Amino acid sequence: MNVDDCKRAAAHLAASLVKPGMVVGLGTGSTAAFMIERLGERVAKEGLKIQAIPTSEESTKLARAAGIPITTFADHSVVDITIDGADEVERKTLHLIKGLGAALLREKIVAQASRRFVVIVDVTKPVDQLGQRVPVPVEVVPFGYEATAARLEAMGAKVIRPRRHLTGELLTTDNGNRILDCAFGPIDDVQALAARLDGTVGVVEHGLFPNMATDVLVATEREVEQWAP
Repeated sequence: MNVDDCKRAAAHLAASLVKPGMVVGLGTGSTAAFMIERLGERVAKEGLKIQAIPTSEESTKLARAAGIPITTFADHSVVDITIDGADEVERKTLHLIKGLGAALLREKIVAQASRRFVVIVDVTKPVDQLGQRVPVPVEVVPFGYEATAARLEAMGAKVIRPRRHLTGELLTTDNGNRILDCAFGPIDDVQALAARLDGTVGVVEHGLFPNMATDVLVATEREVEQWAP
């Protein structure tokens, strides 16, 4: 299987975990898109009755196109299951880096409100230590982002500031903020770094998701492996 086939296999298995009557958190990104597509097929063919809370405007569009009913936290403060991708998964702990799709704030809000948080990845995403291959995305308020970037650099990050579209325009998140990609290198203590980022003025949210995944589905060329903490 190629990478897309692996993503699709994990996404379809995750979609099979959704039961009638559930409130489902819909992740953002290429792997989550396969899952949303599959859930839409189940809604159409099986008459599956669910309601969904998407984690981005893009996922909202995909869900509506797939015929999945949308709800909000005003009606449902608890999500039964959230299914989302990740940019890195630490093998031993299942700590995550998320947010290369710039939806990390809403992704974390939905994940923390969920009884079950299922992460779907292909075989390229697991690592021995977070930060080996990808930076930590950090969502910051636009005002004074240069000062925020300097504080992050003082913490040891190599900061790409701020993220831009391929067109060269500054990227603005669905929440009106900026993304600073912070390369810390291999992270020895994920929870400690997460706490430092949480306490940094100007930081709205960051892409470290420690101790949040209840299941990780890893699609290899032969099978989909299910990992648990």
